[in-house]
Amino acid sequence: MEQVLLRRNSREYVRRHNTKVHRKSGWKMMRSQKYRLYPHKPQESTLSYLLDLSRNVYNAALEQRITTYQETGDSVWYSEQWEYFRDSRRVDPDGLGLLNATCLQQTLRRLDKAYRAFFRRVKSGETPGFPRFKSRDRWKSLDFTYGDGCKLRFDKTNRAMLYLQNIGEVKIKYHREIPQDSKIKHLVVKRINNKWYAIFQIEMPDKPFFPREESAVGVDMGLHSLLALSDGNFVENPRWFRESERELRVAQRRLSRRKRGSKNRKDAALQVAKIHERIANQRLDFWHKVTTDLVKEHSVIVLEDLNLSFMLRNHCLAKSAYDAGLGLFRQLLQYKAEDAGTTVLFVNPAYTSQMCSGCGEIVPKDLSVRVHKCECGLVLDRDLNAALSVLNLGLKSAWIEPPDANVSDGTMRSRGSPCFQTGE
Repeated sequence: MEQVLLRRNSREYVRRHNTKVHRKSGWKMMRSQKYRLYPHKPQESTLSYLLDLSRNVYNAALEQRITTYQETGDSVWYSEQWEYFRDSRRVDPDGLGLLNATCLQQTLRRLDKAYRAFFRRVKSGETPGFPRFKSRDRWKSLDFTYGDGCKLRFDKTNRAMLYLQNIGEVKIKYHREIPQDSKIKHLVVKRINNKWYAIFQIEMPDKPFFPREESAVGVDMGLHSLLALSDGNFVENPRWFRESERELRVAQRRLSRRKRGSKNRKDAALQVAKIHERIANQRLDFWHKVTTDLVKEHSVIVLEDLNLSFMLRNHCLAKSAYDAGLGLFRQLLQYKAEDAGTTVLFVNPAYTSQMCSGCGEIVPKDLSVRVHKCECGLVLDRDLNAALSVLNLGLKSAWIEPPDANVSDGTMRSRGSPCFQTGE
């Protein structure tokens, strides 16, 4: 009875969380591509000035909303604030007028979005989090509508340069081309640790799926091995943060000895931030490669629908859980699966590590026990057994016929069945 209930619950999870997207003709998707900018000194000074100008507009608009509500009890919304700051921009061409009009609009929209999110959280009973004034450390980007004050240009030698209004052409590390038949919709110029980046938000057309054989794989996520695959492969944990912990400890001690407000303290804080940035880049690069390989090799990927917060609440696991970035893995996998035509299924995670993948019986064992042993004679690595159990639950719950398998009991259906395609 317990096994029947488990399968029934897993089927509900699969139907609710099946991420396969049947894309219609002409359907487009938004993707972001990030490039490094190399402004020279005058350009960097102007960029920093415009960034501060945008931040001041945000803070002034926030103060305007607060003051108006305190004095009149009424709210001020985006359209009214845009009219006010538009007129202020016109009468001050050497000050606020240096800020691009669409950049000014995006700044006001950012505040409007923060206010709407605040009221939504109040209405739903969540912790509200009222919008706050932004310091220099909390304001790092300028938003442009592409084509209005910004443009990607190429010279006769096909060298790329990014034109920005009132700044000029900035050198850009154009390490990968914008895909053909795509359209740049938006540009974000961002400062991270005194380095500048251009992030293009691109509307991309539908593209053909990866050619590959039909195959399904179950994935068990963990911290001992980041991923255990049902085909017997393991993705080991590189432990990026642990590897850099010694270097980070030295940098943080150096920071703690510096006088508050001094230039030396700012330099020491920058070194700490650069170490954290390098760790984050290593993690992101690793998961990009792993998820790309998964969607290229498999047509069906089955995961546990884990709430990863339980690892973060455990003080013994929290640091390792943050270091692993399993939430980032799931996020990257889902959007890449849509591009590749891969189906991602989520099953109920209850008892998957205790269930025998051979006979289906529940075999209780502590987390310290790394080998699964069942009375049916099956002896497997604990994580591999869990991955096989996840795969079995996914295939049975979604009624998918395993590749190269003869199924005669009628409880499974082929991938082309209506039940599979609609998730009903």
